[in-house]
Amino acid sequence: MHDTRRVANLLGATALALVDGTLNGISGTTGLGGSSAAALVVLAGSPGLGGTELGRRIGLTQSAAARLVDSLQAAGLAERSPGEGRHVSVTLTSEGRSRARSVLEARGGTLDDAVSALDAAEQAQLAGLLDKLLTRLYQGADSAHRMCRLCDRAGCVSGAVCPVGQAERDSRAGE
Repeated sequence: MHDTRRVANLLGATALALVDGTLNGISGTTGLGGSSAAALVVLAGSPGLGGTELGRRIGLTQSAAARLVDSLQAAGLAERSPGEGRHVSVTLTSEGRSRARSVLEARGGTLDDAVSALDAAEQAQLAGLLDKLLTRLYQGADSAHRMCRLCDRAGCVSGAVCPVGQAERDSRAGE
């Protein structure tokens, strides 16, 4: 017989250890904090977003996102350019794109190390379980973009369907 409370506690401890390791790895490698790192990853995948949409995707208010873009611009990682109407597009500089790749490499290193404790069959089993958990977690999320703000999108969809993106599509189809 399994103990749901224990399993939930083990999952919580694992999640926190992974978050701590990931953010420490990103910070140590790139010198960036969580919001800045997430902004670079989001902008690398969606160049030309406006500051408000960028903030929404990484969980910041419009004013906090504007300050973040200011700091990324001051660091030479991003540029603003006029868009249509009042829209201002934010794109990464070449240094910003390079730093975004470093963020994903640091994130991947931490996660790859954790997953390497499992053999191939266990990794396949874990992938199925994570698909199921992420689908469930999407139900309480603000958006798929926010959940996946530090995701390596290419790695997620390599030979598979992103469970968060699928949950969002399923949710929209049910409306």
